Amino acid sequence: MLVLSRRENEKIVFPTLGITVQVCGINRTTTRIGIDAPPSVPIMREEVADTKYAMPASPLAAAAPTAGRHQLKNRLHAASLAVHLAQKQLNAGLADEADQTLTAALSEFAALDQEMMTEKSRPVTAKRTIRALVVDDNSNECALLAEFLRLHGIKVETANDGQEALDYLKCHDRPDVVLLDMRMPRCDGPTTVAAIRRDAAYEGLKVFAVSGSKPDEWIVEPGARGVDGWFSKPINPATLVRQMNIALGLN
Repeated sequence: MLVLSRRENEKIVFPTLGITVQVCGINRTTTRIGIDAPPSVPIMREEVADTKYAMPASPLAAAAPTAGRHQLKNRLHAASLAVHLAQKQLNAGLADEADQTLTAALSEFAALDQEMMTEKSRPVTAKRTIRALVVDDNSNECALLAEFLRLHGIKVETANDGQEALDYLKCHDRPDVVLLDMRMPRCDGPTTVAAIRRDAAYEGLKVFAVSGSKPDEWIVEPGARGVDGWFSKPINPATLVRQMNIALGLN
């Protein structure tokens, strides 16, 4: 609990919230309290507050622990209204009640300030970039799909057929995903899949078929020994990106 001695002109500052509370003046019947707060925190006299801002019977208890931006605003609003209620109670001669209300309000401000400070100091884990190899002998389709993936933050390389894809894999760091057409010259999809699955260096590599053919037209196993998924053309590229993220545990 926040325990305060409130003297005239004393300020209580909550730097993370951008809120300052100050006792501006005290006499026998009235205490003037000033609140400086950002625009997102509504400040108003209780008697002119719109009904939609009406204060609940127990405003601070009604606000549950942190649960997103909307609830944060509700907690800030309830605490600021409690400060105004405390001033109203003081003006009505209810000094003990005012002291309890104001102490609770300032304790809530302090708790929110600490929560936001903790949230700001928490390290942000950057989502790693997916690396994909798109393999398709149709250069236009290959380029369009590659560009769509790049716009989703995926690093993309391309190959014109299965043999070019296998040559690429031997000479470069392995990608996270291979997106593979099935019907291609020189080295088709099933042959490429078989070569990848025979090589221990590519264990765990995700391979998705992206083909105008249906799965039953080819002898390709589903799963880790074949293809991890099959997308029939015309594909929904957004669905493809979502499934790639799921397969890599990034969703």
